[in-house]
Amino acid sequence: MPEQDQEHGDEARRDELTGLLARAAVLVIDDEPGMRNFLVKTLRLYCREVVEAEDIEQAEALMRQMSIDVVLLDNVMPGRNGIEWLAERYRQGSIADTIVVTAYADLDTAIEAMRAGARDFILKPVRANQVLNAVRRCIELGQLKRENALLRHELQSVDIWRRRRSELIGDSEEIEEVRRTLERVVNMPTPILVCGESGTGKEVAARHLHAASERASHPFVAVNCAAIPADMLEIELFGHTRNAFAGAEGHREGLLVSAQGGTVFLDEIGELSAAAQLALTRVLEDRTVRPVGGEQEVPLDLRFVCATSKDLAQEVAAGRFREDLYFRVNVIEIKMPPLRRRGADTLALAELFMSEIARQLGLARLEIDATTRAAILRHRWPGNIRELLNFIERSLIFGRFPLETLAPPPETEIETLEVVERRQILDALEATHGNRAEAARRLGVSRKTVDRKCAAWGI
Repeated sequence: MPEQDQEHGDEARRDELTGLLARAAVLVIDDEPGMRNFLVKTLRLYCREVVEAEDIEQAEALMRQMSIDVVLLDNVMPGRNGIEWLAERYRQGSIADTIVVTAYADLDTAIEAMRAGARDFILKPVRANQVLNAVRRCIELGQLKRENALLRHELQSVDIWRRRRSELIGDSEEIEEVRRTLERVVNMPTPILVCGESGTGKEVAARHLHAASERASHPFVAVNCAAIPADMLEIELFGHTRNAFAGAEGHREGLLVSAQGGTVFLDEIGELSAAAQLALTRVLEDRTVRPVGGEQEVPLDLRFVCATSKDLAQEVAAGRFREDLYFRVNVIEIKMPPLRRRGADTLALAELFMSEIARQLGLARLEIDATTRAAILRHRWPGNIRELLNFIERSLIFGRFPLETLAPPPETEIETLEVVERRQILDALEATHGNRAEAARRLGVSRKTVDRKCAAWGI
């Protein structure tokens, strides 16, 4: 049994190692062909992509062309010292985790490497397992760093509504059309623009797209452009280098780089400052990002989904939004319908919110009776889904539905369905000059139904 447990443990560790390395792009920089070939062959068995360079110039050219996760860097090379180059790149905003490989085992070199920004330090001669484990540790630490940054960002904007993340609720034709459009573009790299009134579920549509796409295993980063001060937005998105501005004590990775491989959702893009609009235009055009204060361009692999409650065409005409940025983000436009046009979807959402919020608040759910259902369907919900959510939460807290806050029932005398039906059919016939087929089409009923009703009324 102990031997079997040991075998299972070794197998689990191998699976974990293989899974981590399979997503990594690694750059090997070494002027010795033998060492370079050994490292490349060792890593190519496990890593997604391995590229090599014999000097710093080749390495910089490769890093401008592709996104690198881990760099294996020889310290002593002709021309430039590896650690000095690493320190320079770190000051410029380099984000690739770096392992320094050297034949000199003195403490000063190790300390210098770590101060320069190295993630790890290994000595020659190196063994295959030593290299693989060092790369794995780099990937794990990089993932933890990104996840922590994204988690802090998420916690700043979390509320009850955002917990219903990626599911488009409802069966109305309007929401079905949104689903069909999202399915058509699910794995395309094309930027998406989601339009609609505030509270219509634009972020939910973006998360739905991300969850159904090939990028689902990578991060989804939501950025509310209206909530971040204009002078901080570029720093949040692009990151910054050490000493880029007063108080910037270290290098900080921006949200765009943290989301590598995933989806970035830019909410209320119409609120971006002129400087941020220009910077985002360059990002979309070049697919690279430069940290504030940095000189190094970092390649990006991202899907951009933007959202707005403004009419961006009008904003462009008014000179408040860049025309070139508008055409870059508005390749595919998805219009989220307001809640008042979604019919019975409103009741489905109300039932869902009732169950979820009651559980979260530890309260007994309220039964949505016929009177309340009618009031919910009658109300126009100018605040859309967010207003409905607040209505349900307020109802749970006070133990009753505050129907007085919704649109009141009509004060006119209630007519019977027969009277309403007769009036509608006669109005349709009058509007179509007695054309029963056209009247039936406009009413959404069959010609036989109109003929039968007319016969009953003696027409």
